[in-house]
Amino acid sequence: MSIRLTMRQAALAVVLGAAATIGGALVFEHVLGYVPCKLCLIQRNPYYIAMPLGLVAAFLPPHWTRAGLWLLALVFLVSAGLGAYHSGVEWGFFAGPSDCGGGSGAGAGNVGDFLNQLQNTRVVSCSEAAWRFLGLSLAGWNVLISLGLAAFAAMSAAGKGFGK
Repeated sequence: MSIRLTMRQAALAVVLGAAATIGGALVFEHVLGYVPCKLCLIQRNPYYIAMPLGLVAAFLPPHWTRAGLWLLALVFLVSAGLGAYHSGVEWGFFAGPSDCGGGSGAGAGNVGDFLNQLQNTRVVSCSEAAWRFLGLSLAGWNVLISLGLAAFAAMSAAGKGFGK
């Protein structure tokens, strides 16, 4: 048995995949207590772009839906690149951003306030994976998910790979 999706259904499937991924990231952050670093937050941006883009593409005429799927594929290739960069920072292959280490003392009125702020600030480094599963950090899993969504969107736009 094979499933044949229309381009509209494929665009909606990409939206669901993106929403599930962002939902997972938010569960890690707000339920499990993993504070995201600067690069983690940047990696969410392609998903925030892809979800409304996919919704719009799903309800446009077919030739525009196809163009939207190609654009979604491109967005997720960029997302995979961001995840690969962050993974490389975690493995020590690349230097991370110099400001990727947590909050600053901005807004502190005096030295005492600044010291209190430092005591209550949890520094999150971009170079240390807070969690790994099967050897991959969340950034590494983002690479795989993004490549999967990019391939799915591209194959859907090309009309290949989903049965007869």
